[in-house]
Amino acid sequence: MIPQPTPTLPEELLLLALDPVRGKPFCRNRFLEYAMAGAALAELELQGRVTGQGGRFQVANPLEPPDPVLAGVIRSLPAPGKGGGSSGASAKRWVRHAGRRVEGLYLDALVERGVLRRETHRFLGLLPYHRHPVVAKDLAALARTRFDAAERAGFPDARSRALAALVSAAGLSRSVGTERGSRGAMRHLVHDHWPAHAVLRNIRQDRANQSGDGG
Repeated sequence: MIPQPTPTLPEELLLLALDPVRGKPFCRNRFLEYAMAGAALAELELQGRVTGQGGRFQVANPLEPPDPVLAGVIRSLPAPGKGGGSSGASAKRWVRHAGRRVEGLYLDALVERGVLRRETHRFLGLLPYHRHPVVAKDLAALARTRFDAAERAGFPDARSRALAALVSAAGLSRSVGTERGSRGAMRHLVHDHWPAHAVLRNIRQDRANQSGDGG
C-alpha cells in the first residue's frame, strides 16, 4: 500500500466521525458538514494562512498550501480586504454555505486515495444516498489512538485542542471520547476556538428552526 500522508484536521475528523463498517456518520450528516468546513478553517489557521477572532476571519497568507483540497478551500475564501470589510468575513456564514462542498471534497479525496469506499444506496428504492465505509482501517484506528492519547493528556497542543473542539461542537464526543470527565473540557474548548464555535452556532440554529417548525 502506498504510504498515506499525515492527515489534516478535516481528514482526521472524518476518520473519527464515520462508523468504519457502516460508513455512516456518528452524528447528523448536516452537522458533520458544518464541522468539516470548520476543520478546514482550523487547519488553515494552524498553518498561518487565516486568522480569526470574534466570529470573523480573514486570509492572512493567500499562497496556496501543498495539499490540493486545502488549496481549493483557500481559493474559495474572500481575498484579503474583500468580502467582509476590514473585520473579515463571517465564520458562521461561510461554514453554513461551504459545509456540504467541503465535506464532498474530502470524501472524494479519501475515496480516490483508497482510504474510504463509496457505496450508493437508495432510500425507498428511489432517492440515492452514499455511505463511506473505511477501507484503510489502520488509519482510522490510528486516528482514534491519537485522539485517545491526546484526551488522556488533556489535549496538550493546539492541534489536539482544535480537533477536540470540533468533535464536541458536532456532537461526536459520546462516540469518540472515552473519558467521561473530558466532555466538559471539550465543550469549554468550543468557545475558545472560533471555527468550532461557528460550527456550534449553525447547529444551534438548525435545532432552533426544527423546534420552531414543530411548535
